[in-house]
Amino acid sequence: MPRATRIARTSREGVLLLEEHRDREIDELWLDHDLGGDDSIMPVVAVLERAAFDGRPFRIGMIFVHSADPSGAETVVRVLKRWNYPVRRATA
Repeated sequence: MPRATRIARTSREGVLLLEEHRDREIDELWLDHDLGGDDSIMPVVAVLERAAFDGRPFRIGMIFVHSADPSGAETVVRVLKRWNYPVRRATA
C-alpha cells in the first residue's frame, strides 16, 4: 500500500515533518529551494546535515531537488551529496 504524501509549505513545517518521521523510512523527499518571501529550504537541509553528522542520517529512498533557482538547487544537492544522501536534481 502506498504511503501518504505530506506537504510542507514553509521551512518550519518541513523541519517539523522531518522530526515527525525521524524513525521511519521516507520513500521520496522533494525539496524546493525557494519557499516564498525570505524562506528557503536550507533549515530543512541543516536538519538532514546534522543528523548525518551525528551518525543518524534520515533513511530516505531518494531526495529530489526541484527549483527555479539553479544556484540554490545546486547548493542543496552539493550539501546532501557530501553527507551521502541519495539526491538528484529534478528538471522540468
